Amino acid sequence: MNKEYYKCSECGMQYEDDSTSLITGKEWAEKCEAWCKEHHSCNLEIISHAISQEDKGDVEEKTSDGKDTKQETRLFYGAIGTAASLAFFLVLYWSLRIDSSIASLIGNTYSKPLYFWPYIILTFAAVILFGMNVVFLVYRWRKFGRPKLRGQGATGTGSLMGIFASACPICGSTLLAAIGIAGGLAALPLGGLELKALSVALLALPIWLTRRDMKKMECGDGICPTPQDASYKPEKDQTWLHGALAMIAILVFIGWSMLKSDPALAKLMAGKNNVLNLKENQLQNANVATTNNPVFDAVVAKVIPEKGFQSKIVLDNSIVKLVENGVLDGPKFEDIYKDRGGFPSGLKNVLTTPSNKPILLTKDNASFYVNLLWPIGLANQMDSNNSSPINRDNGKSLFNFASTGGWNLGKEKNGGAYFNKLNIVSLTPAQEALVTKIAQNSYRPCCNNSTFFQDCNHGSALLGLLQLGASQGLSEDNLWREALAFNSFWFSQQYIYNGLYFKVVKGIDWDKVDPKVIMGKDFSSGSGSGNIQAEVAKIPNLIPTRGHGGGGSCGT
Repeated sequence: MNKEYYKCSECGMQYEDDSTSLITGKEWAEKCEAWCKEHHSCNLEIISHAISQEDKGDVEEKTSDGKDTKQETRLFYGAIGTAASLAFFLVLYWSLRIDSSIASLIGNTYSKPLYFWPYIILTFAAVILFGMNVVFLVYRWRKFGRPKLRGQGATGTGSLMGIFASACPICGSTLLAAIGIAGGLAALPLGGLELKALSVALLALPIWLTRRDMKKMECGDGICPTPQDASYKPEKDQTWLHGALAMIAILVFIGWSMLKSDPALAKLMAGKNNVLNLKENQLQNANVATTNNPVFDAVVAKVIPEKGFQSKIVLDNSIVKLVENGVLDGPKFEDIYKDRGGFPSGLKNVLTTPSNKPILLTKDNASFYVNLLWPIGLANQMDSNNSSPINRDNGKSLFNFASTGGWNLGKEKNGGAYFNKLNIVSLTPAQEALVTKIAQNSYRPCCNNSTFFQDCNHGSALLGLLQLGASQGLSEDNLWREALAFNSFWFSQQYIYNGLYFKVVKGIDWDKVDPKVIMGKDFSSGSGSGNIQAEVAKIPNLIPTRGHGGGGSCGT
């Protein structure tokens, strides 16, 4: 059976009923509280009746007025920790959304379990430890007063560095870039997991230091105690508790508003009707138009035609130039296709021979063209690239994007060395302006960034395609149509959903929709595409339950 003890709300000393004394534990607590309030110190005679830490055992805590506060105290500190953890999680997710999405993160890393699962575990560990840090800070402040900067600086520094190091190491490292660390992540052997592990250690260290310091400050051996009562006090803390609970509700609302637009969450919301394939850059099924659903089949046939899309754009000598300048290393490029059946038909000599034949994009060669066009967009010089978002902060983040650090098929170890360096495709000022205009207003479903923000392979590849098309005299309308066709094959599922949305909801056939509209943020960005998928998934008997298309991976 639990014992009851009573605590002085001023100094924290605790008392229990004693059968040998005429004064009850509650009365001793009241005397202690009255003395402390009046004299701002403890009475040695009174506290001689207090129980020691060793004598507490399993007891039920009450204040001097007889109210049990243990559960309320747990709720109070639990609400503070939960609010802090949620806020920190949203900061991390915000930093991820700037350059990528959860869907992109899964697509890039899920096939590497020794990276993916440690990343997830370390991230959640950091989130939980951050909340614990805030709880310990509040508890220490209430019990012993405001921490002194001198002597307590290590705890704050550890927490601060842990926060920065927890930033996503694969999708831009936005927070780290702010203090100039991000540039070297691509060279780390574990791809940035080292910083994740460091962040957990740095967030755990302040907790240990704070606990150690609080033990040193605990009063004992009859010496007048300095600690204050840190338990929940309804008259003082009710407003703070309500504020913490309200903050949790607000953070949950904000978090859900952000998360529900992520393609990965859209998949979960859509349930079995959504079969997002995040790991491959190819269509899942060769016969995508055989579902016996006439509406679905008709849309698929127009979005990703079985015979492919006949482009007006030719590769010319662009690939040969890439090889000559070391941006594309022939043996490395050939090596990655040894286990994929070799180069697609008609492209066997693409690395050594210029091609004046217009591109025929099919489900079989779509992923191959991503890797061919990617280094063009990455390396080709445009004056407007000087203001590219991946070149911000004087290039501190340049080497850490999927488009730069992920390009490992050149002579250099990191593709960032080639960014905006070479004249692969010659553009007039007017052509460059046209490319930049379209790139800044077109998007891709793997993230919320425009084509001009070429932070992944698809962004660079589409930018390279636009550069080729503009240099060959294609009009703005034709460039928009080319961009839509290539994006549709690279992100087949997302654009099938877009096609279904226009056909079923808007009553417009795919070939009648303005490509500029579809390539805009509302339909082609990660959040826009996610919203469309969730909307279409609500329509009964429209989506087949088996796989019908793929998403895009940001790797080679």
